[in-house]
Amino acid sequence: MTHRSVTVLGATGSIGLSTLDVVRRHPARFSVWALTAGTKAQELAALCREFKPAFAVMADVGAARELESLLADQPETTVLGGEQGLCQVAAAEEADTVMAAIVGAAGLAPTLAAVRAGKRVLLANKEALVMSGRLFMDAVAESGAELLPIDSEHNAIFQCMPADKVRNPVAAGITRILLTASGGPFRTLSAESLKSVTPVQACAHPNWSMGQKISVDSATLMNKGLELIEACWLFNTTPDHVEVHVHPESIIHSMVEYADGSVLAQMGSPDMRTPIANGMAWPERIAAGVAPLDLFAIGTFHFERPDITRFPCLRLAAEAFATGGTAPAVLNAANEIAVAAFLEGKLSFTDIPVIIERTLAATEVVEADSFETIFAKDAEARAQAKEHIGLLPA
Repeated sequence: MTHRSVTVLGATGSIGLSTLDVVRRHPARFSVWALTAGTKAQELAALCREFKPAFAVMADVGAARELESLLADQPETTVLGGEQGLCQVAAAEEADTVMAAIVGAAGLAPTLAAVRAGKRVLLANKEALVMSGRLFMDAVAESGAELLPIDSEHNAIFQCMPADKVRNPVAAGITRILLTASGGPFRTLSAESLKSVTPVQACAHPNWSMGQKISVDSATLMNKGLELIEACWLFNTTPDHVEVHVHPESIIHSMVEYADGSVLAQMGSPDMRTPIANGMAWPERIAAGVAPLDLFAIGTFHFERPDITRFPCLRLAAEAFATGGTAPAVLNAANEIAVAAFLEGKLSFTDIPVIIERTLAATEVVEADSFETIFAKDAEARAQAKEHIGLLPA
């Protein structure tokens, strides 16, 4: 049994909390070296009380001051603030495993720091790979980092592939990756009905317990679009070899088709502790606290083609990947701004893809030749998206 020292980036989110639950179940196998969060100082303070990390980092500097005050009587935990603090703990030699679970573009810099330091990186932040694609994977190769996918779909694909051919599916005899999607809470709604759905409705996912941003992405199918891009980079393939299947039960997490006609599927209850435990203990298997799968209770599986007319975000993601360069980073930035505006009641649900498409059209695509270029284009796209939101009729 290998002992692992873990840093959790995004400890107060759903993935972070599930990660800590797995740690809690295996105290002899895992210890926590650092915990980070965005703004939830009180929540992180409670976790620090339990896990006693050497470092705690708040992305928000004001929240870091609050956390420092809350942990004034816990001198063994040093409090840091800002992106520099996040990158510092992500790269620190004391931790060998980093759970990258910061939502959105904000997760790219610290995740990259962990990669460059050669860590076992448990990738739950799909946006980092969507934004920087080739540069990110080149950094993994150069540092010798161990990149393990934690999104349930990508972890399922990983489990269905030979471990030594994850980056060479053709050599493994793989002909297709079947990427499953739940379809979200609005799968059966008409296009007209989608115009009036609320943030509360969009965040009420039928199967998964997730944060607000990813819940909205699931409802628009942008989450599946981002996962399509992520799958192409992780498994060194193209959208022509990845097919999205809407599977409302969320029991089959993805499938891999081989040249002989075999299709391997990874199944399990919709609980993120399964892929988290798989990544943390790989290549071993450990208990994750997940309820056993009861196929008798489920009874039937359903599959549908995604409707890209009602849910155009999936199409926009595929087009952005095909365009290449900085287009995926622009797509992601515009989506983050549009989703935030929707959650704040400033934008309708059906205007989310409108803003993304207009931002893509208005932002010049250039070669993604450096991380500086990507960050600059991300900032430009955010400004463009905000401008387009302001131009929408009230």
